[in-house]
Amino acid sequence: MTKTLLVVAAVLAMTAATVAQNTPSNVRPRASDLGLKVGILPTGPLDAITDVAGVVVGHTTVIRGDDVRTGVTAVLPHPGNMFREKVPGAVFVGNAFGKLVGSTQVNELGEIETPILLTSTLSVPRVADALIDYMLVLPGNEDVESINPLVGETNDGYLNDIRGRHITREDVFAAIKNAKGGPVEEGSVGAGTGTVAFGFKGGIGTSSRRLPPKLGGYTVGVLVQTNFGGVLTIAGAPVGRELGRYYLREELQQEGSVTDRGNGSVMVVIATDAPVDARNLKRTAAKAMLGLGRTGAAGSNGSGDYVIAFSTAPQVRIRSEGKASPRQIEVLPNDAMSPLFLAVIEATEEAVYNSLLRATTTTGRGHTVEALPIEKTTEILKKYGAIK
Repeated sequence: MTKTLLVVAAVLAMTAATVAQNTPSNVRPRASDLGLKVGILPTGPLDAITDVAGVVVGHTTVIRGDDVRTGVTAVLPHPGNMFREKVPGAVFVGNAFGKLVGSTQVNELGEIETPILLTSTLSVPRVADALIDYMLVLPGNEDVESINPLVGETNDGYLNDIRGRHITREDVFAAIKNAKGGPVEEGSVGAGTGTVAFGFKGGIGTSSRRLPPKLGGYTVGVLVQTNFGGVLTIAGAPVGRELGRYYLREELQQEGSVTDRGNGSVMVVIATDAPVDARNLKRTAAKAMLGLGRTGAAGSNGSGDYVIAFSTAPQVRIRSEGKASPRQIEVLPNDAMSPLFLAVIEATEEAVYNSLLRATTTTGRGHTVEALPIEKTTEILKKYGAIK
């Protein structure tokens, strides 16, 4: 074989290896595939945020060479012009060590006017700038002189050359334009390409819950970008402890071992078709923290824990021309919110599990982060009665 052919073969082999380690595998299960039942409420048909009618999700995954493992994830409350047809929204801050662009205006006005984008920490300004570009060129926005981009992040610097800020305008446009309904790709994709959670490979995860008809039959969907630590607990089973990888292990046992430092961040996006105003959306967003707590999240000093919530109900949308005040529209009263709170808690918990279960072992910047071991995890879940 000639030298040229050897080089080509080597490049192809390296590319195949990179794709294999970073592409979610069909053989890696979701929580429901393991027989895990999280909570009491039923899921939607897809068990995904896209069970909320109109919501679409898109990813751009950026993998180059040995050091670039990053991406963008886009969540669109509806596929139309978000500036001309805003949705009520709110942001809840669990711990503010993060860079969430656009949050103050969302909470001041109670409106979301762009797609919601998730990415890598140092890429937030570039992603926000590209999102502004995208919105300004949409038909109907020719006279727009102010755009509030909503862009969240977690830090993927352990596996990714974060200082290189490799996300481009084209990557952002692709994530938005390729957004679609149906099943959502999870694990080591999009904004979850280079993330780490509980000492294992984290990523994108999603889940949904549907209320019974007598409670309105509303759907709640959650999508997470997991990059945080703690003591992984799945449906009450101490998985992290059993696997020997958890926050403060070295300090407690006074010996060196594989552990989880408890650092990192999480982004949670909540969608619902229930007619909820911005005030109660913020209350709803706060309940995601309870779902994270069930998974064993440590909520460390260095974590940016943010939740973005919105309603897709047509009657509460805010239109640019002749818009009505949300207070003049019939929305769910406070007394009707509790079932939605529970739906958020359960869907957030399961979305975190799905982000771990679907993620694949990834190598970047000389580091390898293993995926959560399915066989051992299944044994632990059976041992503690979480599954049969």
